[in-house]
Amino acid sequence: MALMPKRVKHRKVMRGKVRGRATKGDTVAYGEFGLQSLEPGWISSKTIEAGRVACTRNAPGSKVYIRIFPHKPVSGTPAETRMGKGKGDVDFWAAVVKPGTVLFELGGVTEEVAKLTFNRVAHKMPVKTRLVRRRHV
Repeated sequence: MALMPKRVKHRKVMRGKVRGRATKGDTVAYGEFGLQSLEPGWISSKTIEAGRVACTRNAPGSKVYIRIFPHKPVSGTPAETRMGKGKGDVDFWAAVVKPGTVLFELGGVTEEVAKLTFNRVAHKMPVKTRLVRRRHV
């Protein structure tokens, strides 16, 4: 089941630009290990779901936290359509990700299991990622 908002203020939005580093959601908050993005991009709801499935299959018995949500509707005009005629329908929903955003978190696993799991998840992501650890203060 792909993620999407229950309702939105505007059905279609402009593309916009992803600038700067993440200031919120850039630390591991819930689990012990996290998967952090290193470059900007959009992550579709199907890709987020694929990452969730990979997490739950490769780390059974662990707690998986998804730290991103697809709020952005991405529209597209069908192929072989003439110019004009307005903006296309919404194709998919995407999460806007800045460098430094923590995408997924895992709790209740060892570091080896977290490395293996996040390696599998990282192959499905359209952005470069790295494994980060929780800071105990």
